[in-house]
Parts: sequence; C-alpha cells; structure tokens
Amino acid sequence: MSVWYRPETLAAAVEFLAQHPDRPQVIQGGTDVLVGRGSGLGDEGDWLDLSGVLELRELREEADGGLSIGAGVSLARLQADLRVRGQWPNLASSASQTGAPAIQNRATLGGNICNASPAADNAPALLAYDAELEIIGPYGCRRLPYRDFHLSYRRTALEPNELLVRILFPRVPAGLCHYYRKVGTRAAQAIAKVGLAAVLRWNPAGSIVQAKFAFSSVAATPRLAEELGRTLYGKNREQISLAEIQELLKMDIAPLSDIRSSDNYRREIAGRLVWQALHTSITRGAQE
Repeated sequence: MSVWYRPETLAAAVEFLAQHPDRPQVIQGGTDVLVGRGSGLGDEGDWLDLSGVLELRELREEADGGLSIGAGVSLARLQADLRVRGQWPNLASSASQTGAPAIQNRATLGGNICNASPAADNAPALLAYDAELEIIGPYGCRRLPYRDFHLSYRRTALEPNELLVRILFPRVPAGLCHYYRKVGTRAAQAIAKVGLAAVLRWNPAGSIVQAKFAFSSVAATPRLAEELGRTLYGKNREQISLAEIQELLKMDIAPLSDIRSSDNYRREIAGRLVWQALHTSITRGAQE
C-alpha cells in the first residue's frame, strides 16, 4: 500500500527519506504527476509531498547582493519579482515561458531542475548565471555548482536520501548584457526545440570580456557552450561571423533528432540565437 506523506518541516522530510532508502516519488508543485501517471510512471511506491514545507518557499536577497531562491518558489512568483526581473532577467524570462500561467502558478524552480529534462526552460539561465544548489540530506548540507548537477540524461547528482533546498545566484555586477530566447512550436505549453540564455560583457573598446552561452535541447543535459565562450573572448561583433559560431558550436553541443526537430535544425537555430544574442542583448545589472 502506497504512503502519501506531507511534512511541514524540512527536517521531517529528510527523516522520511532516510527511512525510505528506495526513495519515494518527491513532488512540490506536481505539474508532471498527471502526465507521469498516465504513462505508467509513478503508479507504485510512496510519495513525499513537499508543498507544506514553508522553508522551501523563501525568496530573499543575500547580504552580498546575491539571491536565494527556495526550491519550492513558484515560477509565477519568480517572473513577478522585481529583484529577479531587474538583476537576473534571463531567469524571469525563462519562468514566464515555462508552460501557461496555470502551470506557472504551481510549477516550482526546484521541480523544474530536479525533473532533469534536457529541454528544461530555466536550466540555461542557471548555467549562465553560475548558480549553486544547496542540497540537504541526513548528514547535513552541501553546495554544488549547478553545472555539475546533471550527470547524464535524466540523471542528477542527488543521492536517494537528499533533497534540493535552494538555488543560489551570485550578485550581478553592473554592465552585463542579458539575452534569453526559447524557440518552440508556440509561445506557451511547448517544449523547447532550442533554448538559449546568454550573459555578455563588453569593454569600452567593444571587445568581449565575458561570454556565457547556455542551451537547452541541444544535448542529453542542459549545456554550457564553453569552447564558444573562450574563443569569442577579446573579439568585437564585427570580427565574429555566423559561420564561425556554427563551427565552434560543433565542439559544444550534440543535438539529436526527435519528433520536435532534427539535429541539423537545432544546430542551425543554436548558432543564429548566439548571433542574435551578440547583437540584441539588453544591458542590466546592479550598480557598483
């Protein structure tokens, strides 16, 4: 017989996991539950419902200017928060494009991460902003750079008795340029064919001194295009061609063909999104 447990504290949730080594189904907003059960997944076993844990809904600015987002904070709340929109606009944009408003009101950032889809809309923003994850288990808390969280397709660094507690974003300095774009069949309720979050910085001479391009739907996991960022360092827009971008991306992404798109389409769109980011990104950031 299945057990549905809805604790009110984080400590109680961790204790429940420690007592269930096979790891129950963990849910927060539950937006994927119906889909999973309809396909035969999650029909057996116990459930850990985190929706009653208030600690996971905290959204606060840190003393150093960074941002702490509880794993249970909804996407609707993220896109409406003035701090997120002002300093981490890629995250606000990605939250606003994850499903329709009804989904955003329930779906959480932690759930979107732990679902571990390579097409997750918010994953590129976390990679581009160097987010860290705070993870708790029976032996205490640990921090993990988000770039190390996804190990392979749908497989994460979470141990069976661990929970994601919060997502930590470092302070955004002044002068950063931000870009987010999701390419899908329609504006809402569509899985991304390709998604890109970019963070750029230019020096007064017009050369790139920081470039991060993070993608969804171009590999088995969300992917940071590190070779592209390194190679574009020190160049200005006029020195960068679309052909060069496309060639560099061959070393960073490995898209597959599926029912939504072909691998060639994804490669082509990924390059064009980078080109667009270089020419249309918006400048925002905290004052020094």
